[in-house]
Amino acid sequence: MSNTRIDKLPNESLPEYAFIGRSNVGKSSLINMLVQRNGLAKTSSVPGKTVAINHFIVNDAWYLVDLPGYGYAKHSKKQRDQWRVMINNYISQRRNLVCTFVLVDSRLEPQNNDLGFMDWLGENQVPFCIVFTKADKVSKAELDRNVKALKARLLEDWEELPPVFVTSSEKKTGRDEILDYIEAQNAEVAALMNRK
Repeated sequence: MSNTRIDKLPNESLPEYAFIGRSNVGKSSLINMLVQRNGLAKTSSVPGKTVAINHFIVNDAWYLVDLPGYGYAKHSKKQRDQWRVMINNYISQRRNLVCTFVLVDSRLEPQNNDLGFMDWLGENQVPFCIVFTKADKVSKAELDRNVKALKARLLEDWEELPPVFVTSSEKKTGRDEILDYIEAQNAEVAALMNRK
């Protein structure tokens, strides 16, 4: 299901995991790699391809949610502002959203819009993970340096770090780790529901 209105999204009966990041961070490629379905999420060399909230049901057990990117996109400021409101409303209001995966380009030093978005999640007490993408496009030394730099920046204001994953869509790196994490979260959600 693809929608721009929060009130038209699927009912909140299943756990949801949202994926978001700067435009062109490799989000669609990562999603396709996770579900092993090329073309499920549309990939593009043009930033800003995703313009709605896209729900994909996985094994009839949980939703993978593809959100529009933030940062640069070939769209008007008005359009980007509308996306920001839509994304913020979704993340802050969706009761079955278990975790938001924030995708970060592993080739880059910490970016202000990534850090700002993570701060917003923290301020709103939204659980999130950090996913470094495109790890195959950078040397191990540079990857380690950029991961360490982002962690250091976060620890200037944060008491503890969220879970961190390093991925490569081409080499399938990080797939099992992310899916294992989601499976563990689903088990926790199920246990919590059974106690109610």
